[in-house]
Amino acid sequence: MKKGLQFIFFLICFLGYSQLKIKVVDDASQKPVSNAKVSCDDTILGYTNAQGILEFKAGCKNIEIEATSYQKETVSAESSMEVSLSKKSSKTTAIEAVVIEDKSDPRALEILKKVNKLFNENSPKSLGSYAYKSYEKISLDIDEDSLSQFNQYFNDLNLFKKKREKDSLNNINARKIFAKSKLFLWERAQEFLYSKKYGEKINILDNRISGLKQPVYEMIALQQSNRDIVPEQVKPENRGLYRFFLSDTIELDGRKNFVIRFREVNYKNPDRKRKYTGSIYVDTETYGIKKIENFSKNKNDGIITSTWIFYNNKWFLAHEKTKLKMGKMAMDDKEHVNKKEKKSFGTYAFLTSKYFDFESPIEEKATDFKGYTFSVKSIDGHTLDQYRTDPLTEREKNTYKTIDSLGKKYKIDSKAQIISGLLNGQIRVNSVDFAVDEIVNYNSYEGFRLGLKAKINENFNPYFSPDYYFAYGVKDRRWKYGMGIDVKTTLRKNSFFRFEFYDDVTASGEFYRRLWNFKMRMMNFGNNLNNDKYFHFKGASLSYLNDVTNGLTLAFAVRRNIEEAEFDYQFRDRGSSYKNFNTLFTLKYSPNSTNIMTPQGKSLIDQKYPELYFNYEQSYTLAGGSFNYSRFDALFVHNFKTPIGTTGFRLYGGVVLGEAPIWKNFTTNGLASPGKDLNFNLTSFLGFATLEGGKYYNDKFVAYYFTHKLPFYFKSFGHNVSSFDFVFRGTIGDMKNPEYHQFKFKKLDHLYQEVGLEWNNFLSTYFNLGLFYRVGYYATPQFKQNFAIQFKLKFLEF
Repeated sequence: MKKGLQFIFFLICFLGYSQLKIKVVDDASQKPVSNAKVSCDDTILGYTNAQGILEFKAGCKNIEIEATSYQKETVSAESSMEVSLSKKSSKTTAIEAVVIEDKSDPRALEILKKVNKLFNENSPKSLGSYAYKSYEKISLDIDEDSLSQFNQYFNDLNLFKKKREKDSLNNINARKIFAKSKLFLWERAQEFLYSKKYGEKINILDNRISGLKQPVYEMIALQQSNRDIVPEQVKPENRGLYRFFLSDTIELDGRKNFVIRFREVNYKNPDRKRKYTGSIYVDTETYGIKKIENFSKNKNDGIITSTWIFYNNKWFLAHEKTKLKMGKMAMDDKEHVNKKEKKSFGTYAFLTSKYFDFESPIEEKATDFKGYTFSVKSIDGHTLDQYRTDPLTEREKNTYKTIDSLGKKYKIDSKAQIISGLLNGQIRVNSVDFAVDEIVNYNSYEGFRLGLKAKINENFNPYFSPDYYFAYGVKDRRWKYGMGIDVKTTLRKNSFFRFEFYDDVTASGEFYRRLWNFKMRMMNFGNNLNNDKYFHFKGASLSYLNDVTNGLTLAFAVRRNIEEAEFDYQFRDRGSSYKNFNTLFTLKYSPNSTNIMTPQGKSLIDQKYPELYFNYEQSYTLAGGSFNYSRFDALFVHNFKTPIGTTGFRLYGGVVLGEAPIWKNFTTNGLASPGKDLNFNLTSFLGFATLEGGKYYNDKFVAYYFTHKLPFYFKSFGHNVSSFDFVFRGTIGDMKNPEYHQFKFKKLDHLYQEVGLEWNNFLSTYFNLGLFYRVGYYATPQFKQNFAIQFKLKFLEF
């Protein structure tokens, strides 16, 4: 397959000297522009004729086009190009002088300020209820202007009459794919329901993806549009990334609109500072956004357009259109064509979204909003014709036939499911899912922990799912294992019983992480790099989990364990090994997060705040149990925007009532090591960068984590946008009877604090660099004990 796909996309790399053709038209009238000067590296290649066409040879990567009374444009060189030029106006010319000063027009900024202020009032979600539908079509294809030349190229060269190797494409040649079919096609129809009483519901009415028999549910639930969100160009925190200029007022759909032109600030070339990369049309009466156009640096390389409609005194998204250049396909026939003469054809991603059947208010029925945020009605595409705003072209119809045959031949379905599994931290191989987060771990007690966790998935049986894991600690030289089985009670939501038995070790005083998602667990991987206070547990558990609603999950477990300290410890001279019979009740409340039910189970689409996690563990002297304690812990997470930036915080704490061994109390999640000259650690969801690991324990504590992202965005190197976060962490607690625990530790009964600064996308990488310093009661005279450096993967976010 690898060779076959390489053959399809072969030579997408560079462009040599070739015969090129360009057509120049007026952006508004689409009429040809004659006598337009076409240049390459300050060398004039020629002028367009009366039809706006020029044919020439060049080895340039970029072509410049200039014409009297038009704005200059630059495009990437391709075999066939069509360039639209925008006319200059007196207002535009006057504004260009302002642009050179590299600052925004105060009038434009004032208008955008009102847009932000009134955004929620103009949003459809300020209504009591509404409903509408959408139809989306996404495709990957050669630009329409190049299709005729593409077909002619193959006809002239007779390129594919040669015999191919067996693994090339087995009678499905590139001409058949490209000449009569798109490279990819995806259609989706959706219904959006909203009620202030019941929230939002999104019904995926139908869906079809070329090449896939079974859909990737996380993919079909993606909502990458300007629907119900503030567009990037309008967000106050992005003011530093663009320059805005008020250019005109025009009438659209019978309503007057301000026209605000903008450009990105990273145009370093003085000539390019005169260019605009987009426009924002703002309704003069309501200050609602009517339309946004966003062009790439080279205008014909891409354009994104979003258009809103004024309905029931609110602005609903009505239409989105995107064209983005993905790359070039260079063709080379070594026998008949000079090596310097190569044909190249641009490949583009196209997106068209149309929203229709607006209705407000609607009849609000609780049954219409039941279940998870997303519901899938159909996935085979048989009802899509009901929602298509335009019929499929012959080329699009052929796409399903051709790409579906390739998908079946090369088993693309199974590979797509692997991608789906990775989103949830799993590697899928046929009927088995392997957990990514169990392969390699590191902690101070086990050293490197190498493991394998496998779970039989729904391909074997939709209701029964057995699993097992084993792991080996390189440092403690001990094998660990566990086995279990999930028994689902329904396929409509997460509701299942689970039985398991295990023999393993874990860190003392851990905060319960049950019901945490994969991203949160991954952020906590570095929690025990410098904590070697572990205990061994062996036993069995019977539990039940149920998603009561989209936002509320409850779980209950009964467990009987034999637990033993793996460090020098005794509890009240009673030894280091105990029997523990207990129950554990867990609650997760996340009312704004969006989820979808898949054959694998519930999948989180978008984690939104606030969120609440709560655990209550009760130990009993029944069944030979050694203790009778109650343990509570809770975590509250929230994130919100204000005019001065984005603030996030985590408030958490816990309490143990009654007598319990040290590992059932709470450690303070210290990440630092006193034996190192430099404290360098990985981020932790609840950890402290400057606090010594495994040193402090409390039977009650409270803690906080505050972060504030400054509304200042900038670019250092590359394309990634950077920003700074201020971080403030603190904790305090107490231990009622520390003498019960016979080992060396301290209680943390004064306020421990540290402050930090995080550089997001450090030097345009995908890492965040954090610098932290200990302050307050526990600060020491030694700088190295107070200071720590911390790294975090950017995608982990808050």
